[in-house]
Amino acid sequence: MNVMGDMANLFGTGRFAQPSGESSGPLSGQDEAADEAQVAADEAAEEVRLRLAVDGGDVEAMSVLGALLLRRGDFDGAESHLRAATAAGDRAAANNLGVLLHQRGYADEAAGWWRIAAVAGSAAAAHALGRHFRERGDEPAAEYWLRQSAEQGHVLAAYALADLLEHRGDDTGAERWMRAAAERGHREAAYRLARTLDRRAGQRAGDGEAAVHAAGEAEQWYRQAAARGHRRGALHLGAILEKRGELREAGRWYLTSAKDGEARAACALGFLLRDAGDTESAAVWWLRAAQDGDGNAANALGALHAERGETQTAERWYRAAMDAGDDNGAYNLGLLCAEQGRTTQAEQWYRRAAYAGHREASNALAILLLRAGDESGAEPWFSKAAEAGSVDAAFNLGILHAGRGEEREALRWYERAAAAGHTEAALQVGMARLRGGDEREAERFLRCAAGGGSAEAAYRLASVLDARRPPAPAHELGEPAHEKTECEEWYERAASQGHRRAQVRVGMLAAARGDVVEAARWYREAAEAGSRNGAFNLGLLLAREGSEPEAVVWWRRAADAGHGRAALRLALVCARRGELAEGQRWADLAVSLGPEEVGKRAARLRDALLQELSA
Repeated sequence: MNVMGDMANLFGTGRFAQPSGESSGPLSGQDEAADEAQVAADEAAEEVRLRLAVDGGDVEAMSVLGALLLRRGDFDGAESHLRAATAAGDRAAANNLGVLLHQRGYADEAAGWWRIAAVAGSAAAAHALGRHFRERGDEPAAEYWLRQSAEQGHVLAAYALADLLEHRGDDTGAERWMRAAAERGHREAAYRLARTLDRRAGQRAGDGEAAVHAAGEAEQWYRQAAARGHRRGALHLGAILEKRGELREAGRWYLTSAKDGEARAACALGFLLRDAGDTESAAVWWLRAAQDGDGNAANALGALHAERGETQTAERWYRAAMDAGDDNGAYNLGLLCAEQGRTTQAEQWYRRAAYAGHREASNALAILLLRAGDESGAEPWFSKAAEAGSVDAAFNLGILHAGRGEEREALRWYERAAAAGHTEAALQVGMARLRGGDEREAERFLRCAAGGGSAEAAYRLASVLDARRPPAPAHELGEPAHEKTECEEWYERAASQGHRRAQVRVGMLAAARGDVVEAARWYREAAEAGSRNGAFNLGLLLAREGSEPEAVVWWRRAADAGHGRAALRLALVCARRGELAEGQRWADLAVSLGPEEVGKRAARLRDALLQELSA
C-alpha cells in the first residue's frame, strides 16, 4: 500500500469546507442567479475533468471526486470512489469514507476508517475519531485522539479537547487548549475563554492589578468572539462597554447580538434607548425580547404601560414575565395591585414572589402585614428579606425593634443597613452614638448620612462641629468679620434642603456676621415653613431695623405657636402702646409658656399691668 498523501480538502467536522468568495457589494437577484449558474457550470466541468482522471487511474482524482459527490449527497456514487482511493492509500479518502459511513449509521465501521486515516497522520480523522469515542463515553480514548489532532493544529480538535478537559475538572489544560482554539479563530472558544477570564477577574476583585489584567483580557476575547458573529460574545461586550459608560459602542454590539436573536441583548438595548429618552424604540426591542421569552423585557413593558396608566396591559406583561420564570413579575403585580388598593391580591402576589426568594417582595409583604396590624406576621418576612440582603428590610427591622424599646437589637439592624449605604439608618446610628457619648463615631455615621442627602444628619453634624468650635477671635477694623467654617457649610446644606432649625441657625450666624439681609432671608424662610423660632428671630431683626409693626406680626405668629419669648415681647409692645388689657393677656400666655426666666419677667409685667388697670 502506498503511503497516504495529505490533501487540503478534508472532511473534519461533518461538513465539507465551502469555498468563500469575496464580494464588493450586494448582488441583485439576476446577479445571484448568474453567479449560481456559473458555479454549477464550473462544478460540472470539474466533475468531468475528475472523472476523466479517475478513468486514467488517478488516485487523488478518485478521492476528490468522492468528496464532491459526498458533499452533493450522492452517497452511492461517492462510496465507490472513496473506497477505491482508500484502497490505494489516500488518507483523505479514508477520512471521508468514515464520514459517509457515519452519516449512513455505520458508526463502528466509520471509526475503523477514521483510525486508519488518523494513524496515517490525518488530523481531521483523529478529531472525528476522538468525537466518536467521546459520544460513546470512552473519555481516555477520546482524549488521546483529540490530543493527537489538536497537537497537529486542528482547531476543532483543540476546542473539543478543551471541552473534555473542562468536564474532567482540568482547568489548566482546558484553558490552554481553549486559548489555542481561540487563537486559531474558533469563536465559541474565544467566548468561553472570555467567560473563564471574566470569572477569574471577579474572584480576584481584591487583587487590583490581577483583576484588571484578567478583565482586560476577557474583554479582548469577547471582542474577538463578537467580531466573528458570536451573539452572546456581543452581548457581554456590550455589557462591559455600557458599565464603562461607552454607550454608543455598547448599543452597536447589543444591536448586533439582538439582530442575531439574542433576547437579552434586545432587552438591554431597550434599556439603553429608554435612558436616551426613546421609549418608543425601547418598547419595540422589549417586545421582541419578551416574545422570545425574556422575563426582564416583559417586566419592562409592564412598567412602561403602568406609567401610561394602561394597567390591564401592564398586568398582562407582568404575568408574561412570571410565566417566563421571572419572580419580578409577581412582585410587580403586587405593586400594581397595591397602588390600586387591591390589598388582598397584592398580598397574594407578594407572597408568591417572597416564597420564591424575592427579597423586596418579602419586605413589601412585611410592610403590608405591619400596616394591617400583624406585627408578628411581618417580622419573619422582614428578617428573611434582610438576611437575603434587602437594606430597606434591615432598616425596617431596626424601626420595629426601636418601637418595642429594644434599642440594642434596633441598633444592630440600623448598623447593618448603614453599612450597606442606607442614609436614614446611618442617621439613626449616629444619633445613638451621640446619646451614648461616642462623639467621634457619631460624627462618622452622621457624615455618611449627610453625604447621602439627609438634611437632619447635616444639621446634627453641624451641631456637633459647632459645639467643638473655639470662640471667634476679635477682629481689627478693616478685617473680615467672619469666615465660614465647616459647620456653617453643613448648616447651610441642611437649610437649603428645608430644615427649619438649620435655617434659623444659618440666620443667626449671618446676623452675627452683620449680614442682616441674609439673616432675614433665612429667618423668613424658616418662619413661613412653620418655625416659631424663625418667626421670633425675624421679629427681633425687624424691630431692630425699625419695623416694629411687621415684627409684631411675626411675634404674634410665634406666640400662637407656643413661643413664650414672643408672647413676652408682644406684652411689652402692648404696654408701651397703652393697650393694658391686651398686654395682660399676652403676659399671661408668656407665664404659661415659659421658660422659667421668661415666666418670671412676664409675671412681673402682668402684675404691673393689673395694678394700672385697677388704679
